[in-house]
Amino acid sequence: MRTLSLLTLLALTAFCLSDLAGAKPSDSESDKAFMSKQEGSKVVNRLRRYLNNGLGAPAPYPDPLEPHREVCELNPNCDELADHIGFQDAYKRIYGTTV
Repeated sequence: MRTLSLLTLLALTAFCLSDLAGAKPSDSESDKAFMSKQEGSKVVNRLRRYLNNGLGAPAPYPDPLEPHREVCELNPNCDELADHIGFQDAYKRIYGTTV
């Protein structure tokens, strides 16, 4: 009885292994993970159109206070004071000019 069950188990194992070894993915399944360059450029252009239509976030404009902010960050006293009272007031107190 043991030999019969062992032979059956071995036959099922061999059948399963041969079925797995012979199975290859079809072209349609393996192509789903990749897209052609043309399809990729269509997606990118679609995203660009979406962002340039005004539906996305507008491009940020340069901050005119950025040079003053960098000067204040390099001075430890101004930087610490800016954390407490704000950048413009700290810059005015340390450097004496209005921003």
